[in-house]
Amino acid sequence: MRWTGMALLAALAVLASRAAAVNGIVVDAAGAPLAGAIVTRGSQVTTTDAEGRYVFTGSGGSVAARAIGYGRATLSLDDGVTVAPPLRLAAMRPKALYLSFWGIGDRKIRQRALHLADKTEINALVVDIKNDNGWIPYPSHVALAQAIGARKHTTVRDMPALIADLKRHGLYLIARIVVFKDDPLANAHPEWAVKTAGGALYRDREDLAWTDPTRPEVWAYNLDIAAEAAQMGFDEIQFDYVRFPDAHGLAFSVPNTEEQRVSAISGFLAAARKRLAPYNVFLAADIFGYVFWNANDTYIGQKLGVLAAQVDYLSPMLYPSGFQFGIPSAPNPMAHPKEIVLKTLEHAGERTGMSPLRIRPWLQAFRDYAFDRRAFGSAEIQAQIDAADTFGSDGWMLWNPRNDYGRDGLGKK
Repeated sequence: MRWTGMALLAALAVLASRAAAVNGIVVDAAGAPLAGAIVTRGSQVTTTDAEGRYVFTGSGGSVAARAIGYGRATLSLDDGVTVAPPLRLAAMRPKALYLSFWGIGDRKIRQRALHLADKTEINALVVDIKNDNGWIPYPSHVALAQAIGARKHTTVRDMPALIADLKRHGLYLIARIVVFKDDPLANAHPEWAVKTAGGALYRDREDLAWTDPTRPEVWAYNLDIAAEAAQMGFDEIQFDYVRFPDAHGLAFSVPNTEEQRVSAISGFLAAARKRLAPYNVFLAADIFGYVFWNANDTYIGQKLGVLAAQVDYLSPMLYPSGFQFGIPSAPNPMAHPKEIVLKTLEHAGERTGMSPLRIRPWLQAFRDYAFDRRAFGSAEIQAQIDAADTFGSDGWMLWNPRNDYGRDGLGKK
């Protein structure tokens, strides 16, 4: 093969770019190296070594990093730059309020949340991006969302602008996406839906239909929404209802065995990790509190060790009202909210050996519905927070479906 002078130079340039490498280090706020940080450059993903260092092939481009117990950081490199400045990550333990589909769009509710963030230890929000009804609150670019009626109501007209405003308040933002409980998608595509043994569309106690967790089309739709949330600027994607329905006698596209259920849920989360890798967002999964105690998949596809391998954070719902049978050391959850939270977290840690920083629990900030209907006020909320802090979890999240939060139980800023 004959080479012209220009062609030879171009070929040499390509070879040189392939041989080049970006070298860098990830450090904490004090400049100490962070081992095990996740670093991304386009579709490339790596983790830092014991000295906090990483290497990528090629030069230039954008490099981003995140680490368990820390926030995120990004830097842009000019072409030809092979030694990157240190990526510095600030420690971060989110202490969050949940804002619903309606709450995030209500100015008064948002202002109350921001006031609490100004005056108390609250430093994060969990925001509905796809709620329990399958509705999306903003003008999404995911075509299927519009086609199936998931855009029935708009509560936030400009989500990227709202995210930018919330970030100016220093808030860590978590996008909550309800996955397999999806009435619009199940009704629009019954071939992707959970069925009863007789072949009818399954509906839960709220008369809402569910999609089949084994269907790749359902995965794709939810991952499109998650990618959009990541692009808009959320720090973390949190998948809720990432499970099979807790009902018997249902039909799916595969046999309803524990192996198939666990495979479907872990497979979806693995696909999410791959799809979201270029966005440098944290990945979390909401799970039942009893999953931390049960050796099986709780018949919903949630098996503790398998889940832990797929996400950055596990978010167990540790509401005392949800522990209908108590736990071995606390048969009456209403009398021992701190013990319910602390013992459950400790049991999970003993079972998995995972760092407490990889668990961020949901805590109860609503009236009991299962036992004596007591209100959960300052004492009950503080007891749960104390338990999470004692365990050393990566913060905590308060759930109130009405978004009715006060300063009860919250420490000062």
